[in-house]
Order: sequence, then structure tokens, then C-alpha cells
Amino acid sequence: MGDRLTFLGHSTVLVDLDGVRVLTDPLLGHMAAGSIRRQVPAVPPEALAGLSAVFISHGHWDHLDLSSLRALPGEPEFFVPFGLGRIVAKAAHGVVHEMRAGDRLTVGDLTLEAVHAEHGRRRSLFTTAEGALGLLISGSTGVYFAGDTDLFPEMRRLAGRVDVALLPVGGWGPTLGRGHMDPSRAAEAAVRMRAAIATPIHWGTLYPMGLRRLTVRRFEGPGEAFRQAVAARTAIVDVRVLQPGQSMNLGGQAGQ
Repeated sequence: MGDRLTFLGHSTVLVDLDGVRVLTDPLLGHMAAGSIRRQVPAVPPEALAGLSAVFISHGHWDHLDLSSLRALPGEPEFFVPFGLGRIVAKAAHGVVHEMRAGDRLTVGDLTLEAVHAEHGRRRSLFTTAEGALGLLISGSTGVYFAGDTDLFPEMRRLAGRVDVALLPVGGWGPTLGRGHMDPSRAAEAAVRMRAAIATPIHWGTLYPMGLRRLTVRRFEGPGEAFRQAVAARTAIVDVRVLQPGQSMNLGGQAGQ
């Protein structure tokens, strides 16, 4: 397949780089929490064969789904924020590493570096991570996965290290709430880190039951809104909007 990334919906992205397969925030099935449902095709576990690493950005249900972790094939290594190792280990088939912002670990020819994220950290009354994290994957291409985050000053320190930025631009409810970026704030993040390519994530996947037809623009519009917001700020960042299930060659054109 070569070096490529595939947007699998919400914050689930498969990065194939330098012979290593890294998966972020697996949310594979149709069922979500309460009345929230996945409205795009589920991800068959066999499509994820050969995984080397799985990164969990934080403990919220739409990013840490235990049933999805149990369904993953093989025994990849898991990388999670400090404090979530115990709960992930109950579902994971591979070794679990807890990380704090600034920690670096090597998988194959890639370096995985935990990056601060400005977001909530509680999963339940009894499970709290020290903090949400993003991930910088460094190899022949630098890929930054933001997880869930709002803008934070240290984003500027990523400038010169990010070829492809995966930035959250939407959500699954009528409002985003604290610790999230809308298309405009995500565009500012892309400018701050001077990414060569920016791809929106965390949109167009999860919907409250019965609301998709009534509020299509709210859920399906953030991707293009992000493109427009970046274009209004700079011509340097190339925005690639991928639909769930669509892939992009790293440095190449988007395609199925």
C-alpha cells in the first residue's frame, strides 16, 4: 500500500508509514453511547491486520471504546495517557505503555511522541488520566494527531516538525463544549504549526438518533468549513478533506 493514511471516521485514523501501522482512537462499530450512533460503515477488524501500535488520546467514550479494542487483530502495542493503562489492559491483546506529554517511544523506524492536549481527562468517577494527549509520529513524514484539544500555546513548537496535521473540527452534538476546536480554531492551529497538509477529523461520523436528516449541515459541513477557514488565513497549508473510509497517500493525492 505504501505510505498513506486512512480516515476511518471520527478520530480513528490508520497511518501506514515506513513499514509501521499505527491506529488512533479505535471506534469501529455502529453502536456508541446512549442515543449516539455511527452513521457511516463500520470498520471490519480484518482491514486492520498487521497493526504495530494503537494510540488512545484520552478516556472519553468516543475515543476509548473497549469493545473496539477487543476486536483488534494481533497484539499491537498500546500507548495511552498515564492513568488509563489499567482499563485499557483489560481489553488490549498487546503490551500497554502509559505516557505523559514529552515522552517518546520507538516502534520500528518511527518515533511516537506524546504531545499535550487541552481537553478533559475524566472517563468516570473512578478512572482519570493525568491529561489528554496528542501524538506526533516522526519518520520519513511527520504526522501530528491532535486527538481532542483546544488551541494551546505550545502548538507553535510543532512548527517545522509536522508534514500532515490531523485536526478535530466538529463533534456529535448540537454544541462542541470546552476542550474542542471548531473549523475556525482548527484552521488557526494549522497555521500556528505551519503544517504542509491539514486534514480534518472528529466530524461526519457520529449523530444523535433521528437528527441527521434534520441537521445535515451541522454534522457534514465542518470538513469544508475547515477548508474555507484555512484558505482565508493562508495559501501555504494544503487542506485534504477525506470522507470516512477514504485514504490519502502521504504527499500524494486523495483516493479510495
